[in-house]
Amino acid sequence: MARPRFVMQKQAVVFNGQEVGIAVPVENRLKFIAVRFNVIDLDNRLFDTVTEIRRAITEHLASSGRAITSH
Repeated sequence: MARPRFVMQKQAVVFNGQEVGIAVPVENRLKFIAVRFNVIDLDNRLFDTVTEIRRAITEHLASSGRAITSH
């Protein structure tokens, strides 16, 4: 009996309560599309999970001294 195939869907990436981007499935990975300037350096990078995207955002913001702020 065949196992059901997991279908990845695009989803919003929320960080500290703010939507910062979209994770779009690309060949069994996730491409991060940034929608906030503070994370634009991560735009178009490929990740394996949304958790990995959030970890990259945390590291990026810590190293750049930037923060996610609301308008």
